[in-house]
Amino acid sequence: MIVRTTILPGVLTLEPSVHHDARGWFMETHSDAGFAAAIGADLRFVQDNHSMSARGVVRGLHYQIPPFAQGKLVRLLRGRSFHAVVDLRRDSPTFGRHTTLELDTVTPRHIWIPEGLAHGLMALEDCTEIAYKVTAPWSKEHERSLRWNDPELNIAWPFPDATLISAKDAAAPLLRAAVRPTPND
Repeated sequence: MIVRTTILPGVLTLEPSVHHDARGWFMETHSDAGFAAAIGADLRFVQDNHSMSARGVVRGLHYQIPPFAQGKLVRLLRGRSFHAVVDLRRDSPTFGRHTTLELDTVTPRHIWIPEGLAHGLMALEDCTEIAYKVTAPWSKEHERSLRWNDPELNIAWPFPDATLISAKDAAAPLLRAAVRPTPND
């Protein structure tokens, strides 16, 4: 497996070994031991999710707060997708910054997104399918979102005028409102 870092500490791309022969190809999509070695931690996944989206659909930017903060291991099953990850860890030197990555079926890759970061995606083709493992179950009370097109984040989405977005995501707060300092800060 090839592990690559991004500009956000802890956000990684993981490229599994693909074994080709006359029949096609084979790859191991997940191994607890291999994943633990790649990220330097032994985490337990508690839920798998799978979504299918039409071209131009935006999902996110989503995150959960403690005690249900989630780490996510994201991979593309079909189509092509654009992903944005925003650092919301207050003690991080990259707080408020983002990185973007594209997933396609030519080069199988996973994106590891640790707790404390928001994740969003845009489907670049019809019938784009994403699967992801999470380290904490979904909790409605702990789920949060950032506005996908927040001007302060200035994410260069491939289709900046996306209209295929849920009402909840379209009404999500901007970064400044979402991460207001707590009374103890």
